[in-house]
Amino acid sequence: MNLKDNIVIAISKGRILEEGMELLKTMGIETIVNMSDSRKLIYDTNNSNLKLVIVRAADVPTYVGNGAADIGIVGKDTLVEYGENNIYIPLDLNISKCRMTLAGLPGCKPGPRIKVATKYVKCATDYFMKKKKQVDIIKLYGSMELAPILGLADYIVDLVDSGITLKANGLEEIDSIFDVSAQLITNKASMKTKTESIEKIINSFEEII
Repeated sequence: MNLKDNIVIAISKGRILEEGMELLKTMGIETIVNMSDSRKLIYDTNNSNLKLVIVRAADVPTYVGNGAADIGIVGKDTLVEYGENNIYIPLDLNISKCRMTLAGLPGCKPGPRIKVATKYVKCATDYFMKKKKQVDIIKLYGSMELAPILGLADYIVDLVDSGITLKANGLEEIDSIFDVSAQLITNKASMKTKTESIEKIINSFEEII
């Protein structure tokens, strides 16, 4: 791929990184250093004008929105939770699919004020606002399934893939809030100043998905 501009792609860690790198490999883009043997956060690729930056999911929209990266690969859950300021979302990459779910113990009957544990505070708040229900949001950073079991919360709002972890902990899905997959995002200013290079990358992604 012949790029006339220097392009930085920010990719969120975890499953999206693994599946995103597979897409890039299909496009002929690979890092010069083996990522599994390195703790680097910024990687040169076999395209001299293209670098990859590996960051936390929540930081991808910030890096792209502020122009530190031109392009990002990040889950829809992150965009809903942290906002879409100063970015375009030209493409759904159809990878890292899961869903944002409301879950709880079977037969749960909360009191007048519902307690919800989640790390997705905005997603949970928006969901219950649409339902016209008042809730107390308890922010957790992991092991959501424990919250209903130990009586910390009535429900959890979390990402679910197969649902095996929920079942293993005696919880059930109550409602699917929205489907999640990895999105390709671009900085608005970069789209104007590096149009040709960014469109080439978007088109290459489109061709393989």
